[in-house]
Amino acid sequence: MEKKKICVVSATRAEYGILKPLIIKLKKSSEWETQLVLTGAHLVEKFGNTYQEVEEDGIEIFRKISINTEGNTDYDISLIMANALVGFGRYFQEEKPDLLIVLGDRTEILAICAAAVNAHVPIAHLHGGELTQGAVDDSMRHAITKMSYLHFASTEEYRRRIIQMGEEPERVFNVGSLGVENVLREELLDREALGKEIDFPTEKDYVIVTFHPVTLEPGTAHRQVKELFLAMQSRKDLFYLITKANADAGGAVINAYMEQEVKKHPNMRLVSSLGMKRYLSAVKYARFVLGNSSSGIIEVPSLGIPTVNVGDRQKGRIMAKSIISCEPKCQSVLDAIEQAMKMKCEKYESPYGTGNTSKQIIQIIKSYLEMKQVDLKKRFYDIS
Repeated sequence: MEKKKICVVSATRAEYGILKPLIIKLKKSSEWETQLVLTGAHLVEKFGNTYQEVEEDGIEIFRKISINTEGNTDYDISLIMANALVGFGRYFQEEKPDLLIVLGDRTEILAICAAAVNAHVPIAHLHGGELTQGAVDDSMRHAITKMSYLHFASTEEYRRRIIQMGEEPERVFNVGSLGVENVLREELLDREALGKEIDFPTEKDYVIVTFHPVTLEPGTAHRQVKELFLAMQSRKDLFYLITKANADAGGAVINAYMEQEVKKHPNMRLVSSLGMKRYLSAVKYARFVLGNSSSGIIEVPSLGIPTVNVGDRQKGRIMAKSIISCEPKCQSVLDAIEQAMKMKCEKYESPYGTGNTSKQIIQIIKSYLEMKQVDLKKRFYDIS
């Protein structure tokens, strides 16, 4: 009997960092063949060629499917989606996987899922049911949910929301977040090793900064990142380790501004990507995390580190008590920084699980592949 094939797709450094424990467990099993397919920003030099991080981890890449264009305008994003539809349509036709595993809400993931639906490939979706009201990701995420067959939600509230969208409860599971599992299970670097690997002064008070464009506020990226940097420049007592923005529309504007500004300030360092282990290690010893990345909401509280969450990109997510939200304006950011500096480092209760997410997902996938008949003729589940 032929082994079942499971395809896991990653398009960005953040996706891979979150998916890593699940990929490792899937690949260790001899019960199925796991095909890791990398695409999107992983294969682009200006985003750090982050496929190399996967190779460094010793994880075999089954295929690389290039889809990106040079730009990231609205039209370029549509071209990327079109390239993903064609490239993955071909892959699904050739390999015919029995399950596709995807995470989140990105535009290219939506296109990949559309190709999977056309090829009758069942989809298992992680992090459905969530809200990010400031980003186009919100509509992408919900569309992916309706295309998917198995749903791995990160909280009970998100699980209920997926059911509210008409998905049958027996296919919707609250398994927590793989990001929290990474925090609790990964062996992190100590301060000295961290400073040597990244080359920044870990003995000083420092801040991790990640700022992405708010895609439902077009044309605001330059103004918002400028306000953020004005606030950072006012706190010269802190060192800032900054990671570049992602490949969303407006990301290039943010990265260009960051590259220009860090040259003027010796207390700032800009990197394309840290990788999951270095990123979490850096967060562990930071005074706080600053910006609008989902990691500040989901992973960082489990390390006992405050998050200054800037603007509306993450608006709507369930947030721990350690998260301080502020407007993307200099004074508002400064007020939030002051509040974060006064907070004690302590473990905050995370609503995103207890660290056994990948084990739960593996068990559920095994059950469906072995014992249950996948029926893609889904019925709409009406809540009584």
